[in-house]
Amino acid sequence: MNRIRSGWARVRRIADDAGSATAEYVVATMAAVGFAGLLVVILKGDEVRGMLTDLVHRALSVGS
Repeated sequence: MNRIRSGWARVRRIADDAGSATAEYVVATMAAVGFAGLLVVILKGDEVRGMLTDLVHRALSVGS
């Protein structure tokens, strides 16, 4: 009888954690989306765009 009870306890414990992985994926995905949005806002600025363009020009002109 104790085996049956302990088996059901394991089943209940597994069932209680069933949605936790999905919730973790949602939190990680939302963090990534927020970070991507922040990068878009930063990279749309004229100053940052100018710095990146200058960096690329200098990198390409080193060999010539």
